[in-house]
Amino acid sequence: MLPEDPDRSAREVRSEIHQRTGKKPAVIISDSFGRAWRLGTVDVAIGVAGMKPIKDERGARDRYGYQLKAAVAAVADEIAAAAELVMGKRAALPVVLVRGFDMEKRRMDRRRSFSGQKPRIFFASSWRNYGSI
Repeated sequence: MLPEDPDRSAREVRSEIHQRTGKKPAVIISDSFGRAWRLGTVDVAIGVAGMKPIKDERGARDRYGYQLKAAVAAVADEIAAAAELVMGKRAALPVVLVRGFDMEKRRMDRRRSFSGQKPRIFFASSWRNYGSI
């Protein structure tokens, strides 16, 4: 069952960790996500506290001097996907501690990281052509 407000839940978990340990780690709440035209699922961040869920490098220059125009990385989703490799689906391991990631700590709710565009729904009417998988 998913939390009603995953960002609030992430803030509450972060606050509880701070109260118990004195530390303020970023917290990501994740869930499995199916992808259009792909087999398998990947975990994505549905709630975030203590870090920016995206890293926007548009306007910066790459190592060859080219200006980046579409360099917006979904870092919270990338961390969630990597953490799921450790947690697994059946191991009942609810928490993974990720170290060494240099994150931006400014607050930004996960829902603000969506593009702002009207959501699109993808329909794959030709699944029958794939046969047994």
